[in-house]
Amino acid sequence: MSELFQPSRCRSNRLNVVKTLLQSAIIWTLLLWLGPSLIRQFEAGIGVSAFSFAAQATVGWCIFALASLLGIWSGLTLAVLGRGTPLPMDTASKLVIRSPFRYVCNPMAVAGLSQGAAVGVMFGSWGVLLYVIAGALLWHIAIRPLEERDLHQRFESAYALCQQRVPLWIPRFSEGQTGR
Repeated sequence: MSELFQPSRCRSNRLNVVKTLLQSAIIWTLLLWLGPSLIRQFEAGIGVSAFSFAAQATVGWCIFALASLLGIWSGLTLAVLGRGTPLPMDTASKLVIRSPFRYVCNPMAVAGLSQGAAVGVMFGSWGVLLYVIAGALLWHIAIRPLEERDLHQRFESAYALCQQRVPLWIPRFSEGQTGR
């Protein structure tokens, strides 16, 4: 097991839920408000205009709300069924393959990237959209392999079966499809 990934020792669902919601609030503040705000400020400072289109705020807020619901649902599922939190240093101690994890391998990554794209739309910022793409590449290339290695070590064949059945990025809603 990687030193980065440590299963939670907390067995209290209530405490795991509180920790998950607190972590989410901090991460959302830093990555979905502060980061994009600084990027948009920088763009304005160098004269890059924001893009705009009809119903921009409505589209952005709707995507953000739906992605946020997915993120909260995923985090709470990890807290209660997985007996841990989304953070690697307090990760779920049980493999979760129910709820949103039944449809996509890492619904929290899908939710976070969708939230970031929604913020980019709301701000009208190409820089924020590039920030989201960079985050997706970082997660896919650097973080995902570490997470998968940890899950393979801890859950062996159960995780291998999950990988075969559950897609990585694009949710699967019918039973006939397979994973990767």
